[in-house]
Amino acid sequence: MNSLKRFLIKTLLLLFLAWIAISLLLVLPFRWINPLISMVMLERWSTHDNYHIQQSWLDWQQLPKKAVLAVITSEDQRFPLHRGFDIEAIKKALTEAEDGGRLRGASTISQQVAKNMFLWTGRSWVRKGLEVWFTSLIELIWGKQRIIEVYMNIAEWGPSVFGIEAASQYHFSRPASQLTDMQAALLASTLPSPLKYNPAKPAQHLVDRARWNLSQQKRLGGIGWLSPINE
Repeated sequence: MNSLKRFLIKTLLLLFLAWIAISLLLVLPFRWINPLISMVMLERWSTHDNYHIQQSWLDWQQLPKKAVLAVITSEDQRFPLHRGFDIEAIKKALTEAEDGGRLRGASTISQQVAKNMFLWTGRSWVRKGLEVWFTSLIELIWGKQRIIEVYMNIAEWGPSVFGIEAASQYHFSRPASQLTDMQAALLASTLPSPLKYNPAKPAQHLVDRARWNLSQQKRLGGIGWLSPINE
């Protein structure tokens, strides 16, 4: 009996160590190497005929900071401050649900990168557990600057359009470096449902969201809000 117990403990320990090693092999290289494809891109490609991914990578230094600020303002305002999980947003979402509202998501940019890069689409407790695991890993290994750099380059912004550069060219026929403040806010405001909106011909609802985004940017302090990411 004792030998069986030791065997089981040893097996579980080896499996745990193997899982850590596999996770590190998946995450660590992308600290320096730009990913050629994400799980979202792979799923889109596998379910569509003649699917051609439009993407042009921009390094952190090349990314227009007005677009970075617009995305953070729209998706995860506390991104420069939290450690991958916005506890305040989670508490607020749970409180609203307890008061009879719909349980809304409180997913951070870090969580979205973890999901888009490493996980399949869908909902399950297994996937949620893996999301927490990979979010913690990229926060620890990549850091904020790399996380937002990857997000700005793999986020879906239209049919087969990924990343801010391809999105700018697709919707506004100009490089991302030439986006106006309003255009950057419009693109950011389509997230996380970019296939539902057209930022080049925005409905009033999208215009209102973009204007709100611009006002929130000022409230946050403008580009200075990105200072912790630059450190």
